[in-house]
Amino acid sequence: MAQRAIWLVSHEPGTPHGGTVRFSRRYPTVEKRAKTFNGSSYVPLPEDESFCKALLFELRLLDDDKDFVESRDSCSRISKASVYGLPIGGRELWPVLALQKNGLIYVSVPLVEQTLSPYPPLISISGISQAFDLLFGLIDFLDSGPKTEADISTKCDLEGVMPNVTVSLNLPTNGSPLQDILVHPCVTSLDSAILTSSSVDIMDDSAFSGPYKFPFTPPLESFHLCYYTSQVPVPPILGFYQLKEEDSQLKITVHLKLHESVKNCFEYCEAHIPFYNRGPITHLEYKVSFGQIEVLREKSLLIWVIGQKFPKSLEINLSGTVNFSTMGHQKQPVDTICIGGTAYVKLYFRIPDYTLTGCYADQHSVQVFASGKPKITTYRELISSDYYIWNSKAPAPVAYRSLFL
Repeated sequence: MAQRAIWLVSHEPGTPHGGTVRFSRRYPTVEKRAKTFNGSSYVPLPEDESFCKALLFELRLLDDDKDFVESRDSCSRISKASVYGLPIGGRELWPVLALQKNGLIYVSVPLVEQTLSPYPPLISISGISQAFDLLFGLIDFLDSGPKTEADISTKCDLEGVMPNVTVSLNLPTNGSPLQDILVHPCVTSLDSAILTSSSVDIMDDSAFSGPYKFPFTPPLESFHLCYYTSQVPVPPILGFYQLKEEDSQLKITVHLKLHESVKNCFEYCEAHIPFYNRGPITHLEYKVSFGQIEVLREKSLLIWVIGQKFPKSLEINLSGTVNFSTMGHQKQPVDTICIGGTAYVKLYFRIPDYTLTGCYADQHSVQVFASGKPKITTYRELISSDYYIWNSKAPAPVAYRSLFL
């Protein structure tokens, strides 16, 4: 595989450096190729300590990193498919692929066989898809616990010599085109329209909207066929959160609304409201229009269990006051983000047989070129990841420039 280097970094909150490089491996012959291919845009690999600090800064994992940084935290910057650019010595090391699992960060810097100015579309860099496959293999090897049904699913058991399969991803008529498509190395070819889709503006009528066909020769183990990003018009759950501190207690208000276009059928739906850095919860008074409230007093956490459906109005509310004890405050978990007014509500939900983009793999469109008639099963679901609703009463970061006349 064409990888310049790989790292295994442990995230260690509270330590002087915030983390430690547990393993690193560099490939000098690949690095020479990178220098040749990238030309003047080539950025050398840093030492492990510098790389670790730059990585943790980019991922917002440094303990002392509390300030707003325009180049990293601006809402106009959208993270795409876990591919980052790290500031190294006044320049940017790109692409850096980083995946987090159970306190470990799996990182690779793939080879790009062309100049990096301007950055080429991700799908044109074969080393990135190889890096995804490599890192997921490491995660499976190091995290070899009991597997859920979802973990062993995206799998292909076929007899015969080098069987060929084609899977098509389809979009609804008005669906947003897929972007930043990354594919597993087993994919044998791609339509030219898919290759150019990443460079077309999302509002352009000529943007390719599928179907996206992926012919491949499946490996023996479970694998992830592809990754993509897509712009959706609205979040599935809209809402606001207000937190105000009065005397020794906090007043909270949460309002959530399920968008009418979203399927109102959840496997689970919860809103977690943490109060880190304040001590255990001693008293709670609240009023809720729907669902149930669970209080984890020692963890200073409220869990709003919404359940499997929103009401017919699609809107729910929670209001209340919370008091805390200073006893045992130092033993509380610390979150450098959740301080003072910069508090949040985090949503956890799962909707079966649904995606925000409407993208789906039709089992009738799956083509298998092998002997016999295989059984084909497809499934889709929407699972929340980092879904935050920030405190609207918090002071917003402001940047300004002095004017000289």
